[in-house]
Amino acid sequence: MIDIHSHILPNIDDGARSIEETFNLIKEAQKAGFEAIISTSHYMENYYETDVPEREVWVKAICENLQTKNIETNLYLGNEIYFSDNIIELLEQRKASTINDTSYVLFELPLNAEPMNLYDVVYEMLQYKLVPILAHPERYSYVQKDPDLVYDLIEKGVLMQANYGSIIGQYGEKAQIIVRKFFENNMVHFLGSDVHRPNTIYPKIPQILREIESIIGSEKLEELTTKNPKLLLNNKKIEIEEPTDFKLTLKEKMIINFKR
Repeated sequence: MIDIHSHILPNIDDGARSIEETFNLIKEAQKAGFEAIISTSHYMENYYETDVPEREVWVKAICENLQTKNIETNLYLGNEIYFSDNIIELLEQRKASTINDTSYVLFELPLNAEPMNLYDVVYEMLQYKLVPILAHPERYSYVQKDPDLVYDLIEKGVLMQANYGSIIGQYGEKAQIIVRKFFENNMVHFLGSDVHRPNTIYPKIPQILREIESIIGSEKLEELTTKNPKLLLNNKKIEIEEPTDFKLTLKEKMIINFKR
């Protein structure tokens, strides 16, 4: 398996707080079955702004250390870029990075307010021959209320990365309901841990895999955890199944709209 969303570099963002935590996370990932981890530190203008060269130094040093310790986990460079009008400029200036220097870009949105210019920025990325990957769509409050947004973005060419923990309620019941719907309707293309701290998500991966497999089957699970991430790392095209539009049940709507 390959973890395409993690915050394991030390003191870069709100993830690992020390190099010791970094190595503890890598050991946890290996024990959970991950052969590779993509480091997707936050890039948020005026807040988290560690540039590509500095993060490259970290990744190289950690990889060399892993080799000396005979730890067979590969580490790759990426970013989780907070939504901005300037995504293309940030990439061109090597402030933020695509995943492993490919055409694939992981980006996130504000949790509670859909950006007015979302489609404009997506269109610009596509015009630059980039492949946008939206991080954890199930967590956005406006997606929970109107999941058609994700269906529409997929139709436009955006791929979706769900968080492993969502299916077990790590981000609340609303995200749990929505991510299950996404799994059932071909609206997830990658899975990521979004790990920030040791002893949080990685030890729960075996339980989570069983839960997801019960929804989508072993072949599809392999696609989301291994096949698609390998294609991504090698900058190959990912063929996706047509998503299915769905409606929330009355009970689901009540939970989404009225439960805090």
